[in-house]
Amino acid sequence: MSDAPARDRILDTAFRLFYARGIKAVGVDLIIAESGVAKATFYKHFPAKDDLVVAYLDRVDAIWTGQLHAAAEGAGPEPADQLVGLFDALTSACRRDGYRGCAFINAAAETMPGTPVHQRTVAHKQAVLAWVRDLAVRAGARDPDALARALTLLLDGGLASGALDADPMAAVHAASSARALVAAHTA
Repeated sequence: MSDAPARDRILDTAFRLFYARGIKAVGVDLIIAESGVAKATFYKHFPAKDDLVVAYLDRVDAIWTGQLHAAAEGAGPEPADQLVGLFDALTSACRRDGYRGCAFINAAAETMPGTPVHQRTVAHKQAVLAWVRDLAVRAGARDPDALARALTLLLDGGLASGALDADPMAAVHAASSARALVAAHTA
């Protein structure tokens, strides 16, 4: 058993299982068993399964947002280049062993609108959209809202296609399309 604190072990276990199997397919008893904590310890840290799912999505958000920002920054200082460069994160994600698509899209598909988990998925997508819109403004896009919406739809489509088609070239095609969109909106 790991020496990590119980909360971390629970969250690490949930992260692995929720992404691999889906939120609804993974019960609290399995997480308790695999994390090696007592039931009382689990519920002390996560009074309801939704609390754990939101914590899982918070962790996914930190990782994915970091990857998006790093990919954008890796494309150079120009915002137009960063709008295309962020798709390098998609390329890396789609090639990862065990890739099952976007954890937020997956979670949204398993939950009802208005629930804390669904609200967390929406918050993540809105934050990505706002960040892309800011890049579009700084890139001088004529209609930054339209460009940001098109790019985030393309990003989500690439995330889904990478899982459904199991074709890592989906990300390459998405990046190529992003390049064309950015050029058309900033020319």
